[in-house]
Amino acid sequence: MLNRVVLVGRLTKDPDLRYTPNGVAVANFTVAVNRPFSNQQGNREADFINCVIWRRPAETLANYMKKGSLIGVDGRIQTRSFEGQDGKMVYITEVVADSVQFLESKGSSQGSGRGGQDSYSPGFQQNQNQNQNRNQFEDDPFKDNGEPIDISDDDLPF
Repeated sequence: MLNRVVLVGRLTKDPDLRYTPNGVAVANFTVAVNRPFSNQQGNREADFINCVIWRRPAETLANYMKKGSLIGVDGRIQTRSFEGQDGKMVYITEVVADSVQFLESKGSSQGSGRGGQDSYSPGFQQNQNQNQNRNQFEDDPFKDNGEPIDISDDDLPF
């Protein structure tokens, strides 16, 4: 069995950080992920995917990322249910994040696509002193706008 989700998108609002009665941090957030194709009118649509992350990574996400921040999410799909106030069952499907990657530096312009690669995942400690390395690579790897590149079949790893 395999249940793996990898998303790259922007936060639709600031993460909602709360604590359980036992003091465990949990953050709910929604990621807007563009679809890889256009609709009949030629517009790109996005999916809005609800996510949750627990413990220290939840606090880190809430403290450093805000609405519009570009993030990467690695986790799994989970479905849960509960009885609503009206007595009907409510079903929720969401991504339970194992880790969140910060794909642009704090304060960088929205949509720049370049920036820091701060990350926090269980077992890793975030390095606050990465500022000097943030713009180490000034060349834009996407500057050809999807145009073919000159590469030999011998250079491909497969």
